[in-house]
Amino acid sequence: MRILHTADWHLGKTLEGRSRLSEQADVLDELNTIVKEEQIDAIVMAGDAFDTVNPPALAEQLFYESLSALSDRGKRPIVVIAGNHDNPDRLSAASPLTHENGIYLIGYPTTEPLHIEVPSAGELLAVGALAYPSEARLNEVLSDTFDEKLLRDHYDVKIRQAFEQITSRFRKDAIKIAASHIYVAGGNQTDSERPIEVGGAYTVAAESLPAEAAYVALGHLHRPQTIKRARTLARYSGSPLAYSFSEAGYAKSVTIVDAKPGEEASWHEVLLSSGKSLVKWKAENGLSEVYSWLDEGRDQNAWIDLEISVTDQLSLEDIHRLRKAHPGFVHIRPVFEEQNIERERIEVKHVSIEDRFKKFYEKQTGGAVPDAEMVKLFLELASGAEDEEEAR
Repeated sequence: MRILHTADWHLGKTLEGRSRLSEQADVLDELNTIVKEEQIDAIVMAGDAFDTVNPPALAEQLFYESLSALSDRGKRPIVVIAGNHDNPDRLSAASPLTHENGIYLIGYPTTEPLHIEVPSAGELLAVGALAYPSEARLNEVLSDTFDEKLLRDHYDVKIRQAFEQITSRFRKDAIKIAASHIYVAGGNQTDSERPIEVGGAYTVAAESLPAEAAYVALGHLHRPQTIKRARTLARYSGSPLAYSFSEAGYAKSVTIVDAKPGEEASWHEVLLSSGKSLVKWKAENGLSEVYSWLDEGRDQNAWIDLEISVTDQLSLEDIHRLRKAHPGFVHIRPVFEEQNIERERIEVKHVSIEDRFKKFYEKQTGGAVPDAEMVKLFLELASGAEDEEEAR
């Protein structure tokens, strides 16, 4: 069976007030092309379908139209779980209609796995769908079967136990997949992810992911990455679009998983080309350098974060001219070199000679800290040098 893993669509999300809906529509069209070319049998979408709990109507329309196209009228099953940005009730409200078309919308954590017949593969797919497990939602699911002390214990313990319970109910003849929207320790984060706040202890150890699953499809982190130290194959597929400039330069992709009952899964990435890239320009030579890049046609189809070195404040006319020359400028930040140099000098003057020596020593030795005897010797030498200077 071939499964496509995607996540973090964030439909309706803007970039500093700029709509990304047309880009999101393009990337979902690209997914539709990929599922046909890669002969995908089923799809797992691991949370954050929307960017807010009350998404724009156009975003919801795009979501349902895209699911309909991707499912090919029920021939290709799709499992969608809620992320921390989604309203679980709103996401699952359409389940009575979508379920008939092979689209499973899971709003809340559950201890019962889905068992789905996948016609194109002739196999049974078991999905342990642990939708965004906030502290409160976990307590509701686990309170009937676990003691009160455990419910007050660490979040990681609860996640591990929830996975164990749901995967213990997998049918032996099924291809076993788990899916969740969580932060696993060691994952590389970006600025565009809203921190998951669940009582403070919201990090899940890689070892807590279920070994009983052949693959764990994760959502929340926007960079595609495989989780190290996990007891089974586990990955974040990443977001299909770059949503902050901290993601500049990172390729976007979806993960394709090949799995058979009772065997280890394998995977490969398919890179995405839709949507505008987010790039950073650092113009150290001022406005002339920016206009030179514009004349070259640099990054014509991109959103740009511009940092420009200047000696005087940029005028409104300068800013308007730049935005007219390239509609992709999101930030235009002037950097005043003389002010920065003066500020650095002032900051150094307020640092004691002892602290300056320690920082210098750490930098030269790659992080070592001078002992008290060495600091004392340096201060004596420095004091002697000052005395000789004064004597002159």
